[in-house]
Amino acid sequence: MSKLKFQESITGLLLNKNMLIKPSEKVQRIWKTVLVIPKGKVASYGQIADLAGLPGRARLVGTSLGLAPKEMKLPWYRVLRSNGQLAFKKGSDSAEKQKGLLQQENVVVLNNRVKLEQFGWQPDLAEMLMGLEF
Repeated sequence: MSKLKFQESITGLLLNKNMLIKPSEKVQRIWKTVLVIPKGKVASYGQIADLAGLPGRARLVGTSLGLAPKEMKLPWYRVLRSNGQLAFKKGSDSAEKQKGLLQQENVVVLNNRVKLEQFGWQPDLAEMLMGLEF
């Protein structure tokens, strides 16, 4: 495996000729999928990976969210663990930020957890075809 391929498999990034970091196709697919999550809804890392055509790559979803430029305004806070828990340790600054952003969208967060039955995103076929373009 070449060094470049190894780097892509770890970070989901590719280096261009000028040595600037450019998001790989996988990372871009994840970002596009997260952008489709409606306000007031949440999805799990695994669900995003599946919808992006990357089954089993939930950890890559987490890494990709951290790589998104701030000006992209990616709604990273709408992505949770598969059991509805926030992505960060309860009481941490990051957990409080995620909780606050979700609450602004009227998502109820109790005990660092969201009820997926109530707030989980279940895209229908039309939504997937119109919003996800891979």
